[in-house]
Amino acid sequence: MKWGLIGAGDIVRKRVGEALRSGHGCELVAVSRANGDLLERFAHDVGARRWHADWRDLVRDPHIDAVYVATPVHLHAEQTIAAAAAGKHVLCEKPMAMNGAECDRMIAACRAAGVRLGIAYYRHFYPVVIRIQALLAAGEIGRPVFAQMIASEPFNPGPGEPRHWLVMPSQSGGGPMADFGCHRLEVLVHLLGRVAGVRSVVANAALKRDVEDTAAALLQFEQGTCAMVAVSNAAAERQDTLDLFGTLGSIHAASLNSGDIVVRIGATERLESHPPAANVHVPLVEEFVDAATNGRDPAVSGEAGRAIARIQEAIYADPPSIR
Repeated sequence: MKWGLIGAGDIVRKRVGEALRSGHGCELVAVSRANGDLLERFAHDVGARRWHADWRDLVRDPHIDAVYVATPVHLHAEQTIAAAAAGKHVLCEKPMAMNGAECDRMIAACRAAGVRLGIAYYRHFYPVVIRIQALLAAGEIGRPVFAQMIASEPFNPGPGEPRHWLVMPSQSGGGPMADFGCHRLEVLVHLLGRVAGVRSVVANAALKRDVEDTAAALLQFEQGTCAMVAVSNAAAERQDTLDLFGTLGSIHAASLNSGDIVVRIGATERLESHPPAANVHVPLVEEFVDAATNGRDPAVSGEAGRAIARIQEAIYADPPSIR
C-alpha cells in the first residue's frame, strides 16, 4: 500500500513515519506539513520521495492509495472527508474528531467512496491487552465487576511550543482526557463492551489554562461492570495502570506499556509478560493494510472511533450524559 502522510508532529517522527515506511506491505510515498520551509527536509527525514505544500494536493496525488492523518484534531474531519472523496483509504490519529457529528460525517464519506477508515488506537493491538481479553473470555477471574485505569503525564506547553495546540480547546477538543484518556477508554471498551452510562469530573486542579489538567470518569458498561478512568497533566508522577477485579480474581498492570501483568486467583499469584512491538504503530498499520487490501473494515474502525468520541462528549458534557 502506497501511503501519503499529513502532519509532522513528534509521534510521526518517533513511530508513524517508520511504520508507514517499513511495515509489511507498506511504502511511504508522499508527505505534507503545515510549515512549507521544512517540507523537503521532513520528506527526506521520514523517507518519502514526494512532498506537497498543500495537504489537498497530497490527497489527490495519484501515486498514493491511503492517507495517514496525523494533524491536530480539529483538522481530522476535513482531511479525512477530502481523502475519501479522492478515493483514498484513511487511517486517522486519535481522538477521531472534535465530536460525534464530525465522526458521523467521516464515516459517511468513507462509506460513500467505498474506502476504509481506521482510527489509530494502537493499544488495541498490544499483546498484553489481547492476553487480558483472553483471560476474561476464559472466565479466569470470574465475572468482571470493576476496572480502573490511571494515566498521568506532566505536560503544560507554552505559546510557541510545537505541541501548544494540545491545550487549545478549539484545536484539541480537551486536555488529557481527550489526548490520552481516549486510549484508556478504547482499551476498556475493547475489553468490556459497550458503555451504558457516564459520570465525570473535569477540573483544573493546579494549572491555569483553557483545557482541564485533570479529569476522572465513572463508566458503567452494558454488561454491568463499573470502571473509573483518571487522567492528569498536573501530577508529577507518571502513571499508566490497569486494574481489573472479578468475582474470582484480578488482573493488574502497573505499566500497561511494559506488557507485564499480575494475575491473582484466590491465594495464588503469577506474573506474565507480553511486551508490545518495538514500534507500537507497526501492528496497527499492518492490520489496516490487510483490512483495506482484503475489503474488510479494520479492527479499530470509524465506528469504534466514534464510540470513544461519544463517551468523551459525555465526559465533557455538563451534566454528563450518554445515549
